[in-house]
Amino acid sequence: MVILVLNCGSSSIKYQVIDMEQTGSTLLAKGLVERIGLSDGVLTHKPVGRENFELHRAIPDHTTGIRLVLDALTDPAHGVVGSLDEIKAVGHRVAHGGEFFPQSCIVDEDVKRKIRSLFEIAPLHNPANLEGVLSIEKVLPGTPQVTVFDTSFHQTIPAMNYLYALPHAYYEKYRVRKYGFHGTSHHYVARKGAELAGLDYEKSKIVTCHIGNGASVTAVLDGKSYDTSMGFSPLDGLVMGTRCGAIDASAITFIGAKEGMSYAELDEMMNKRSGVQGMTDLSSDMRDIDKAYNEGNPRAIVARDMYYNRVKKFVGAYAAEMGGVDLIVFTGGVGENSRELRRSVCAGLEFMGVEFDPAANEVRGEDKILSTPASRVKVAVIATDEELMIATDTYNLVK
Repeated sequence: MVILVLNCGSSSIKYQVIDMEQTGSTLLAKGLVERIGLSDGVLTHKPVGRENFELHRAIPDHTTGIRLVLDALTDPAHGVVGSLDEIKAVGHRVAHGGEFFPQSCIVDEDVKRKIRSLFEIAPLHNPANLEGVLSIEKVLPGTPQVTVFDTSFHQTIPAMNYLYALPHAYYEKYRVRKYGFHGTSHHYVARKGAELAGLDYEKSKIVTCHIGNGASVTAVLDGKSYDTSMGFSPLDGLVMGTRCGAIDASAITFIGAKEGMSYAELDEMMNKRSGVQGMTDLSSDMRDIDKAYNEGNPRAIVARDMYYNRVKKFVGAYAAEMGGVDLIVFTGGVGENSRELRRSVCAGLEFMGVEFDPAANEVRGEDKILSTPASRVKVAVIATDEELMIATDTYNLVK
């Protein structure tokens, strides 16, 4: 069954085409549509085993972008399917499912209505995600669609971990609570890491660290999310590229009063002008921070140390919450590629049973055990594959 996986952003569309079978999966192509809504849009199409293809033209909306993707997929020169009839289903990444969706589901009118109702608490992501669904209805009418939610995996978190110590009326009226994000990635790497480490996924204590420009840590207890560092929004928890992470809310109201900033301006400051970008005034990209760190830039040194240390604090906290840990997994753009991050987070965790292997750590973007054979707590790096998880859920629901 050939499945098209879409991840629609406000001005972009990431896609993969995967042939799913009971015995496994085969990636046929992947690509990216960028600068939607501008006159200089770009489609980059990467068919497996053939040369990449680029198209530069105005892409006014998501429907046009998806039409261009489908044209590329069926093109005689660089296509990967003979006709659109071969695409049997479309899977969509949706950022926020609220309390509505504890698992992935086939799209119907009720699903679309509920996604739309969450625009208020996910204004940057859900409108674009729904636009992808509506666009497929126009260009591939009648094709089954499945929505896979970043928040679904975290719906197993107990109330003591998802509620905030605020007046309960705000939860009852507005559903203000921890939702968590990156759930598809945490689910994938926890299961894959357990396989690699020889653990029983449903009888294990795993801490997964999805570290990139956006970053979160999750406690996975017996195959279910038990706690996670992101909260009501993706702002909470770790220090990130442009997000501040966990902070005393009174510091924010103090700054707002001093600077005469509106709620919207404070939100923009915390989400887009903070993190390592705000601390250094250099970059939100950890590769740039690493370069400045190695050159002795004092602000980069503090920012990177804080970035790394916050991950370690959550690993320790979640080990305590679960009564121990069997496996620590690193994933995401930084987690998969930064040897320094992994070494720093694991340094000093010997008291927990971690015996880190520096030689094994000399790896980038590859699935590997990073602890010694004698280590009581295993450490692994796993390359995340959210698109494969989306394709798998889509296949299982549609077949």
